[in-house]
Amino acid sequence: MKLYTYDPAPNPRRLQLFLDYKGIKLDTVQIDMMKQAQFEESFRKVNPMCTVPALALDDGTVLTEVIGTCVYLEALYPEKPLLGTTALEKAQVISWNHRLFNSMFHAIAEVFRNGNPAFADRALPGPMKVAQIPALVDRGKQRLEAGWRMVDRALAKSPFLAGEHFSLADIDLLVCVEFAGWIKAAVPDECSHIHAWLPRAKAALEAAAGEQ
Repeated sequence: MKLYTYDPAPNPRRLQLFLDYKGIKLDTVQIDMMKQAQFEESFRKVNPMCTVPALALDDGTVLTEVIGTCVYLEALYPEKPLLGTTALEKAQVISWNHRLFNSMFHAIAEVFRNGNPAFADRALPGPMKVAQIPALVDRGKQRLEAGWRMVDRALAKSPFLAGEHFSLADIDLLVCVEFAGWIKAAVPDECSHIHAWLPRAKAALEAAAGEQ
């Protein structure tokens, strides 16, 4: 297997934290998005959608979505599960993954890509030219505010987002918190349950790393 990625970017960060937690080491190629290397012909041959991360399997299959890649790797490396162990846990983790990606990750991306001059004609990832829509900046901020509160309510009921155990859902939320920093949007002070969860989630990652 070979992983094409770019460490500073949010989607690659989601997968890297998954790999780090499990102690999975992959042959890795950095695709420098600052230099728009994702659009170079050599990488287009790997992933015509020009997005990272992309995991090329030995049989030629290329996995280009983080959730699909995590499902595949979880099956190969089941120790220290991150996608749940019971039917209900698995459903909760995937549901939170979907909810966070649609309600918060996309909201932050709306603000970042539609308000940053560097992304003119690149308001959406991929090879197509897509014009920025400035109005989406305000909408994205509103969606993110609602997302923080949604997550805070959930964390009032359990130590981790999908229940009693650290999971991919917590990794995704950690990356949302980091990604929000790109648009200078910190977790609101009143979201006390998120603030209490943050050191707990980081400790879970550090403990897993210490076991390697």
